[in-house]
Amino acid sequence: MAMSWREAIAKVLDEADGPLHYSQISEQVLSRDYYKTDGATPAATVNAQISSSIKHEGERSPFLRVGKGVFTLRSKPAKTVHLPTATALVEDIPAESEIDDADSIIRSFGMYWQRDLVVWKGDPKIYGQQQASAKSVDFGRQKGIYILYDHHTVVYGGRSIDRPLGKRLLEHTVDRLGGRWNRFSWFGLLDVTNEGNLREVPLRASLAALVATLEALLIEALEPPQNRKRGDDFSAIEYLQDIDPVLKEREIQNTLRAVEQRLRDGL
Repeated sequence: MAMSWREAIAKVLDEADGPLHYSQISEQVLSRDYYKTDGATPAATVNAQISSSIKHEGERSPFLRVGKGVFTLRSKPAKTVHLPTATALVEDIPAESEIDDADSIIRSFGMYWQRDLVVWKGDPKIYGQQQASAKSVDFGRQKGIYILYDHHTVVYGGRSIDRPLGKRLLEHTVDRLGGRWNRFSWFGLLDVTNEGNLREVPLRASLAALVATLEALLIEALEPPQNRKRGDDFSAIEYLQDIDPVLKEREIQNTLRAVEQRLRDGL
């Protein structure tokens, strides 16, 4: 019998050695085939499921928040979560803090994506996935800022507001930077729906959120060796690059032709 999201989340947390971030929970749910999803935002779904349970069920919820975005099961011994008491934790970290992230400036981002995995023509489609088995999202119309690299060396930083990300990057394939970059990172302002669409969301950025975002962007762009995190309140979700379907099909066809040629040579 297929599990629900709630059951799958509880199973992963029960099997875990300690608390897990909601992105880790969603990754393990999908990789262990505890739940099948055709959505584009499994990590956000897990966060919403757990946070809603904590908010509406209180101490009856099977889930316990032990840090920002980090959860365990209430039934697990306190020593397992390496924290003193469950009651204090619930009081110190209100459930609403994990649900209402409208003050987040950056909603999604991608790091060191490869230029040659995108078809650069017309209206480029730039595909990414929240996790390997999640629905692919086209970020070609994302808005925000981007960084171009020669491998890991920054060569240019720009913004995509009047023209979306795909169009701006396409321009850089033929301008003076055309031969100087092979990777790019982007930080998007548009939110991703579970259906895989991009949408604008109201911004209610606090000063703390703005500072956290600036800190995170500097850390990502410069990669200082002593920085090990993106910023305390940087809640954007990272997406992994997915190869353009046109290139996938081209690769399949090339493989089939190569196999066919070997068969002919063997006859």
